[in-house]
Amino acid sequence: MNKKQSHYIQLDLIVVLLLLMTVSLLAIFNAQQLGQYGENFVLKQVIFFGLGIAVLIGFQFIESIQLEKVSLYLYIAGVILLILLEISPESLAESRNNAKRAFTGLPGFTLQPAELMKLALIIFLASTINKHKQKFETPTTKSDFILIGKIILYTVIPIIFIFQQPDLGTSIVFIFIAGVLILLSGIDWKILSVVAIGSIAALGISLLLVVNLPELAEKTIGIKPYQIERILTWFSPEVQDSNDTYQIDLSMLAVGSGQLTGKGMSNPQVQLPEAHTDFIFSIIGESFGFIGAAGVVFLFFLLLYKLLTLGMQVIERDQFAAYFIFGYMSLILIHTFQNIGMTIGIMPVTGIPLLFISYGGTTVLSTMVGFAIVYLIAVEHSKSKESLFR
Repeated sequence: MNKKQSHYIQLDLIVVLLLLMTVSLLAIFNAQQLGQYGENFVLKQVIFFGLGIAVLIGFQFIESIQLEKVSLYLYIAGVILLILLEISPESLAESRNNAKRAFTGLPGFTLQPAELMKLALIIFLASTINKHKQKFETPTTKSDFILIGKIILYTVIPIIFIFQQPDLGTSIVFIFIAGVLILLSGIDWKILSVVAIGSIAALGISLLLVVNLPELAEKTIGIKPYQIERILTWFSPEVQDSNDTYQIDLSMLAVGSGQLTGKGMSNPQVQLPEAHTDFIFSIIGESFGFIGAAGVVFLFFLLLYKLLTLGMQVIERDQFAAYFIFGYMSLILIHTFQNIGMTIGIMPVTGIPLLFISYGGTTVLSTMVGFAIVYLIAVEHSKSKESLFR
């Protein structure tokens, strides 16, 4: 293998991706054994992964700077899709469980605009930070506040529509991504302290309203009754109705019943709802035990570590690429923490999947496209190192 070919073989990223894909297919196969849906989700997941790999290969023929050039158009397209979802009739976007989150009238598949919007937002915020830093080479208090204002504005616009679906979990993901990028964008620590204190205060007041004055919270914040129940269940599961803790109880039973080594393949026994999507980590715990679950957590740790180190390596050469990586890293982090935390009872139940592992068309494809961009950046970084020493 010559040097030119070796740039395209980012072995650490390839190994982590293949291991996550393998875990996903094994876990979904086991989830299917519960016989809840009667569909071959494993085959569909293989197709989604295959399409994602095709995208990864295709991205090696472009440059990351081209993504920055179209970042605004991607952002606008994402917002338009969210608006169209909001105004679409039931024939195109069916409400399920009192929520309208996907175009369901399309032939053969569903499309979730919020999943595509996550990636579009990360690309656009990375471009926004990069251009801002180029314009204000010597940052000032005013320029820092301008940058914070831009990030908040561009994040709030899609959240307005996502919160109406309603989808509190995805809204939190957007807020987390924006928060991480604000934190890493080089803004003066004094300003960051003020923003952090204000954000924590707002969060605390919101939680106090939900816990103590739920009816007022419903009117002022716009939070839905079922979302209030989930938060109350998270705070005080012992005083809630058994129906409210049903999912958490089953999830913890599944995880705990796996003990150290699990029950093995084709032997799930706990009838978990949404076992192949939201509660896929519970299936992993039941099937492969503490060792298997810990192994999956370690895989995500390796991926996050690689993203962090790669972002730090490329930031001097390409700030857009670095901030995209940091945004994508924050997406993986919040999904992993929230989903796994939900399954073991330390976080409230939301519809946030475990990326790379949970079944899902739009989610898998958008995650794989994000990974393809990271892979492209890693290849470009590898090439740039060779040119420096040539």
